[in-house]
Amino acid sequence: MNYLITGGTGFVGKHLTVALTAQGHHVYILTRAPERHTNTTRTSFISYEQPVEELPLIHGVINLAGDSLFGYWSKKKKAAIRNSRIETTQQLIEMMKQMQELPAVFISGSAVGFYGTSEDSIFTEQTTKAGGDFLAGVVAEWEQTAKQAEDLGVRTVCTRFGVILGDEGALPLMKLPVKLFAGGKIGSGQQWMSWVHIEDVVGIIQFCLSNKQMSGPVNVTAPNPKRNKDFISILARVLRRPDWIPTPALAVRTVIGEMSILVTHGQYVLPKKAEDHGYPFAFPQLEAALRKIEQSKIG
Repeated sequence: MNYLITGGTGFVGKHLTVALTAQGHHVYILTRAPERHTNTTRTSFISYEQPVEELPLIHGVINLAGDSLFGYWSKKKKAAIRNSRIETTQQLIEMMKQMQELPAVFISGSAVGFYGTSEDSIFTEQTTKAGGDFLAGVVAEWEQTAKQAEDLGVRTVCTRFGVILGDEGALPLMKLPVKLFAGGKIGSGQQWMSWVHIEDVVGIIQFCLSNKQMSGPVNVTAPNPKRNKDFISILARVLRRPDWIPTPALAVRTVIGEMSILVTHGQYVLPKKAEDHGYPFAFPQLEAALRKIEQSKIG
């Protein structure tokens, strides 16, 4: 099959492309600079200006593009976070409208940030009200834009990613202080972390591609969230380091400003839809997920 992907050169996109091409599919990766990449027998890097009529039949569209959340959330940064997601999604909608035959499925990246933050609430896909902070507002608008594909008759899935663990993303930043013997809980340590191993991120996306019953929001998280203090404790054990130096929440807010909500607050999110439809998690437990990542680096 042929899949069209945005964000194909990013953390999740690279892993997904490897998995899809290994299964014999062809991946067309939309990029602002296709000349910087080399095509292969199963991957083609194409420009956003690529005439849609020149593309082959596209069986599925996967939207993983978006400016990184990391960095001080200045007014300019906030605009980049929002616009990169909304505008790219809208651009894909317009491309689909021009296709002679519509794709069977549109998977648009999203985030558990939709739910806002809480220390005592449990969120599933049945939670329909978005949170009240900046990120929740962006995610709600992002998903609303993606839902235009439903009006075209395309099965649409919004994959709400949790904290993705792998050799890129948030984990290397979290590991650094622990490795330097300066690791510990952040703030109270009571904030929930809804994490997921990169292998399950790719697995759930593929599950959504092939399972026609999957539509609407889908939480891409492991079934066992951890409080920050427990996450750091397990991480320290895997890295054979102590975890006795806590980081005050005020210090985090002082250094990175509003972005601190990503580490000082959290949400307990369960992947109810994936579990109900029989997705088999490769890494339901945190320690096994972290050990796998460390072993992969050694190997």
